[in-house]
Amino acid sequence: MDYISALTPSVVMAVAFTALVVTIVKSQGGANKAKEDAIVDAAQQKTER
Repeated sequence: MDYISALTPSVVMAVAFTALVVTIVKSQGGANKAKEDAIVDAAQQKTER
């Protein structure tokens, strides 16, 4: 049964990483994309001046 306790942290991290990637991909685009792009563009304009 030692192999279960050895593999558990790796499996938990793999599941968490997959959930993080899925969340990031789902949050791209959508209704707020134009607003987020506008904020980034405004920040870039401020730094270029």
